[in-house]
Amino acid sequence: MIRIGVNLAAGLGTPSSGNLVDDLVATAGAVAAAGVPTAWLSQGYGYDAVGVLTAIAREVPGIELGTSVVVVQPRHPRVLAAQALTAQAAAHGRFTLGLGVSHLGLLEVYGQQFHRPVAALRAHLDTLLPILSGRAVPGATGPGSQATDSAVPGATARVPVLLGALGPAMLDLAGRRADGTITFLAGPRTIGDHVVPRIGAAARAAGRPTPRVVVGLPVAVTAEPERVRIGLDVEYAGYARLPSYRGALDRDGFAGPGAIAVVGDEDTVVADLAAYTALGATDILVSLVGTATERTRTLCVLGTVTAAGLDMRSGLKGGTGYQAGRTTGRGAG
Repeated sequence: MIRIGVNLAAGLGTPSSGNLVDDLVATAGAVAAAGVPTAWLSQGYGYDAVGVLTAIAREVPGIELGTSVVVVQPRHPRVLAAQALTAQAAAHGRFTLGLGVSHLGLLEVYGQQFHRPVAALRAHLDTLLPILSGRAVPGATGPGSQATDSAVPGATARVPVLLGALGPAMLDLAGRRADGTITFLAGPRTIGDHVVPRIGAAARAAGRPTPRVVVGLPVAVTAEPERVRIGLDVEYAGYARLPSYRGALDRDGFAGPGAIAVVGDEDTVVADLAAYTALGATDILVSLVGTATERTRTLCVLGTVTAAGLDMRSGLKGGTGYQAGRTTGRGAG
């Protein structure tokens, strides 16, 4: 089985109400109503993703909520731990914290250099993870150093942590220290030949459970796939120039972001998403793309396949008519 989630930041293509939090709450409500089990929210330069998900948790019950991802360098780990535990209390255990380190040229807006990102994240986890597990930080002394000082009543004993990881060192860190990884613009070769084996080996060596592998992809049910792909090449051009994403696209043989997108009719989309199951993915993080009508249609299909049970080995259970098992992606050879 593969779990499906939706990137709230991509939206449904509907007009804004003028209040971003209200719009994101409404989008999360639509995702939950469609039967999709998870909603993810990325962190940009504006709103606070953990804060918005805390608000959504109070308005939209029953759906898992996660950040994809929060950049760690500008935030002290104790501050981020307090935010995450507060969100977990509001969500009654439904919150997952996705973390990342940004990219060269993007982090500098915070007045920080993009320097030794893996070491920066490792140091962050040294403080963050014990607090999220209800433990004292090793070596901490003085006021505020005890586990009870950082506790948030109502939060579950542990907040799951995923890392935005594509490179070998970051995947090793995710396997050894975290619960899994969240990827973006990583296609079938990158997931099956690189991400899953690398993070899995690191987790096994550390005696940890099989990691969660969340695969972020643009998706659209559409009668005009080429239009959607061309639009994505323009819209996502900035991402494709970042070295980590460019490397993943090159590994898969994709010229641009449009080629990695899962687009087409219902059967094509379901089959191409299902194929990631055989590669070891546990989740698909869908960025809805295309027109407002196409995004709504795609969300409905995602809810339908979630209810039916998307399984690469046996297709969709329940006789819905979709066929799984086709080759994922385009241009991967």
